[in-house]
Amino acid sequence: MEWLTAPFEAAFVQRALWAGILVSAICALAGTWVVLRGMAFLGDAMSHGLLPGVAVASLLGGNLLVGAVVSAAVMTAGVTALGRTPRVSQDTGIGLLFVGMLSLGVIIVSRSQSFAVDLTGFLFGDVLAVRERDLTLLGVALLLALAVSVLGHRAFLALAFDERKARTLGLRPRLAHAVLLGLLALAIVASFHIVGTLLVLGLLIAPPAAALPWARSVGGVMVLAAVLGAAATFGGLLLSWHLSTAAGATVSALAVGLFFLSHLASGLRHRRRARRVGLPVPAVTLVPSAPTSRPNET
Repeated sequence: MEWLTAPFEAAFVQRALWAGILVSAICALAGTWVVLRGMAFLGDAMSHGLLPGVAVASLLGGNLLVGAVVSAAVMTAGVTALGRTPRVSQDTGIGLLFVGMLSLGVIIVSRSQSFAVDLTGFLFGDVLAVRERDLTLLGVALLLALAVSVLGHRAFLALAFDERKARTLGLRPRLAHAVLLGLLALAIVASFHIVGTLLVLGLLIAPPAAALPWARSVGGVMVLAAVLGAAATFGGLLLSWHLSTAAGATVSALAVGLFFLSHLASGLRHRRRARRVGLPVPAVTLVPSAPTSRPNET
């Protein structure tokens, strides 16, 4: 038992654990919609799009979180504006913003000779450096994400399954999409300090995708994703302590590992059920089909 509990006797590891749990809950709220709507590329683009704001804030000696918020707002506004342009597809617009913001960030970084360490922390995070103030900010971010998720649930649900139905019901899908982008930006900004922008998709996508075959509702996916994210945080910090590996990367890798285990177990369950009723045994797949994998709308 000492092997299991010894790492968490250190105060900085305790703070890292709480930070990971809070981030897991935030990412579960936003990541569920990312998975349901197939927005993984957008999430990746937005996470890398934080670089210019963080770089400017670092060079000016300002707050990196403020810089990240400004960049996230620019990315959100850009994606929303390009999404309303019929001559440019959404993927093209996202790709252009992704490359443009990343290039701008690298140009800004290249003007500084002392940004290498900060850039490493930005890309890969430093969960073991979490402070009490960071936990407070994460708690506020979680409450805000929860409020947005509850108030926008009906519109997000209609938008995820049938945009035309959302428009018919007067749910204003364009506004719902913009708010959903804001929720995604909030999750990324809250998470980049913990696991970094290169690894944030591990907590944003892997836990909801792992929860998808086992939950019967969108809310169930969110709750299970938060539990899986917290488990990945605990296991990742434990392994990192004993194996002397990078904490954020270990947490992210474990979250992805849980995804593969979940879908292998789900495939085996379907095979057993098929044998039980005498149906042809389907092949075990890692990614369920879009129509059958989505939970019920309730």
